[in-house]
Amino acid sequence: VQLQASGGGLVQPGGSLRLSCAASGSSFRLDVMGWFRQIPGKQRELIASITREGTTYYQGSWKERFTISRDNAKNTIYLQMNSLKPEDTAVYRCNAQASDLTIYWGQGTLVTVSS
Repeated sequence: VQLQASGGGLVQPGGSLRLSCAASGSSFRLDVMGWFRQIPGKQRELIASITREGTTYYQGSWKERFTISRDNAKNTIYLQMNSLKPEDTAVYRCNAQASDLTIYWGQGTLVTVSS
């Protein structure tokens, strides 16, 4: 299974970005998919996850600014990020858990929030 994350880039504080993560090559159904972020020197942290049925889970207060969504027909999840702050600068990665419980990771997309 390949997970291709895209949509990152440079954005000004207060701006928005929408990240995409497209999955391909899976012989199994992809059940839960999620977004994480990795800041150098810090532990990877979960932002949100979403089931195939559309049930969402947000870690902490991410829901206040970020929204996860999913298109099963495209095997793609999205992360709408609003009111971005400089401290949101990170590599954003997606993962997916297949129905055989194998977990796959994408390579990540860099988001830089700076004026």
